[in-house]
Amino acid sequence: MKEKTLYVCGECGYETPRWMGKCPQCGSWNTLVEQERVLSHGTVSAGTKAVPLMNVHAEAQTRISTGIGELDRVLGGGLTKGMVVLLGGDPGIGKSTLLLETADNLAASGPVLYVSGEESNSQIRLRADRLNVKGENLFLYTETSAEEAIERAKEVSAQMLIVDSIQTMESEAAESAAGSISQVRAATALFTRFAKETGTVVWIVGHVTKDGAIAGPRVLEHIVDTVLYFEGDRHEGLRLLRAVKNRFGSTNELGVFEMCETGMREVKDPAALFVSGRNVTGTAVTCVLEGSRPLVCEIQSLLCPTAFGSPRRTAVGLDVNRLNVILAVLERKARLRMSDKDVYCDVAGSLRIADRGADLATAMCIASSILEKPLPEKTVLIGEVGLTGEIRAASQIDTRVREAVRLGYTTVLVPARAKVADHNCKLIRVSDISEAIRALFMEG
Repeated sequence: MKEKTLYVCGECGYETPRWMGKCPQCGSWNTLVEQERVLSHGTVSAGTKAVPLMNVHAEAQTRISTGIGELDRVLGGGLTKGMVVLLGGDPGIGKSTLLLETADNLAASGPVLYVSGEESNSQIRLRADRLNVKGENLFLYTETSAEEAIERAKEVSAQMLIVDSIQTMESEAAESAAGSISQVRAATALFTRFAKETGTVVWIVGHVTKDGAIAGPRVLEHIVDTVLYFEGDRHEGLRLLRAVKNRFGSTNELGVFEMCETGMREVKDPAALFVSGRNVTGTAVTCVLEGSRPLVCEIQSLLCPTAFGSPRRTAVGLDVNRLNVILAVLERKARLRMSDKDVYCDVAGSLRIADRGADLATAMCIASSILEKPLPEKTVLIGEVGLTGEIRAASQIDTRVREAVRLGYTTVLVPARAKVADHNCKLIRVSDISEAIRALFMEG
């Protein structure tokens, strides 16, 4: 056995044999902490033998509903036995609230243990009363020892264990302080081993760094099965739940919640949250895909004469690099002058869009601002803008059009070559950016 000194970044988990002021992986300063790791040079114990793949019996995974439809959607249909889920988000975003409601739903079919290293039992009880949580088969335990938490879970035969939060947990396998990379790694590995051996579902709450990432993501995300992030402004009601890793389902689904006095409320039809309903200059409506869910949302733009030599381009909810591409296409192919204007774009409802199908709506809301003309009422725009100015079809465009018509939109602008069925709406087919501008602002 030999001890080796390593320096581990407290932000991203990067390891290096020597100290450096700046982490080369995440760029954080003064985050490398010295740790000692024991290295073994003996032979590897052969506890198990290699098994041919064809001889392995694959058991069907039975999904366990959380009782919350939006959460089940993001998880890929529900929980599975032995699943380890990491839930991250800003303080006050609603992580503990969501898990307490989930625990109450699952406690109806078996014991659930809620381990808190941050709050007392009375504090949790006050939240439970506010959420109208019944508490049958729901056990509370205030502890910071990972080993003790697992022992209590075994005592009550818990089918689900909630750890709130992993940064407060300490394991005997590590000697550093709670919240350090080595402690987070050791405690998470301990809970994961317990979940796989007993089939218990384990939820782990993780704090986020100033950049919005779970502290020590390289350590945690590789150990657990699923990583969920809660997004949204904690001073507003809207909450978005995304999966960034999921071994048992898709990572493209989006769950929408609204925080109210009685807890988290599911928003099953969130179109009203992302569309203002006002038909004014500088706004355009599109339909994007979040996994299998089509979402109708509104993109807004504001153009101002620049006071600087280099105009500003600011995007909230959109990729600023994609915005720059669209502005270049508008200036070059549609002859709309942008070089003397600051451009600000925003997606209503704090939604983040990475779907190229929103390109056409982004371009047309900017054209609306520069031409000072609103788009026709009840119009939805779907399509990707190419560098040559052509409008290309987006994926699953027929699903998007169907959702727009369901919400009462009567006109849909689509690429000329898109295969769209008749959905009792007016389809306007355009082949390039100039044709789209003529169809919306210069005809009729």
